[in-house]
Amino acid sequence: MMAPLGEGREARPRVVVSRCLGFDSCRYNGDTVNNAFIEGLAGHVDLVTVCPEVEGGLGVPRDPIRIVLDGGAPSLYQPATGRDVTGAIAAMADSFLGGMTDVDGFILKSKSPSCGIGDVKIYPNRDAQAPSGRGTGLFAADVLRRFPGVLVEDEDRLRNPRVREHFLTFAFTLARFRAVESSAKMSALVAFHAEHKMLLMAYGQEATRSLGRLVSNRDRLPIGRVLAEYRAGLSRALARGARYTSNVNVLQHAFGYVSDGLSEGEKALFLRDLELYRDERVPLRTCLDLVRSWAVRFDVEYLLGQRFFMPFPDELMELSECSSRRDMW
Repeated sequence: MMAPLGEGREARPRVVVSRCLGFDSCRYNGDTVNNAFIEGLAGHVDLVTVCPEVEGGLGVPRDPIRIVLDGGAPSLYQPATGRDVTGAIAAMADSFLGGMTDVDGFILKSKSPSCGIGDVKIYPNRDAQAPSGRGTGLFAADVLRRFPGVLVEDEDRLRNPRVREHFLTFAFTLARFRAVESSAKMSALVAFHAEHKMLLMAYGQEATRSLGRLVSNRDRLPIGRVLAEYRAGLSRALARGARYTSNVNVLQHAFGYVSDGLSEGEKALFLRDLELYRDERVPLRTCLDLVRSWAVRFDVEYLLGQRFFMPFPDELMELSECSSRRDMW
């Protein structure tokens, strides 16, 4: 029997966060960057903070650093002192990341020459006055190389409600799967897959089928191999946010479990909200909560046990204002 979600203790993801994002005044100019989203995570997520530049020995305040090419691999240069700090940051990254395990996500400082993800100014040489392009900070690049199966975001992108939901879904799903890995039991994997089936359907039918074949384990593979392959497939499946068309299909599928008990008016309400979601006028949460309320009313055990309706704690769910852009939902 599948217990309704919300009963028992929820898994706590382990997320690495840039320390300047509300934890310490460690920016190059001594500032800190307050972030309400990260503050809200504290009660539900184990946060591990890091500042590569301070821990690399640069101090606070400090002269700014920048990424330069000088015809070779990217390096970190401090124009005011003429100092190359590439080695110091690389050593810090190796020390901090080298022994790190059980991490479910990263939130790094945007535009930072150490932590930025794809939005960092790149200078062609040490004497250049203007950047020639944008790229990834040196610490962030090491994170991406070492943790290809973990979602890495920055605080700017997380202002987008859809990106926030995706990040939380990914982190909490991985944290729950770590509990399965710790148990090393096929029964735990079977239960996990059943609980996440509709969520996985929203992220892709082929991924759902592929992971289902692993769970069936017809080849009698050792549990360690099954779990390793499932983790890799799960990370790939959740790497990108679910498409709105897939969400619509899963919602229609879920609606079939409750529709027989609904009045014509209730059915019309669901279809209206589904169309509003298609037209980008309401968030996904509007439709999820409606179907979930009927699952509670009719005690539909299967739906009540599906993570599609509660991929992370309700306390972290923020209803956002309607947007004219689909990527906000």
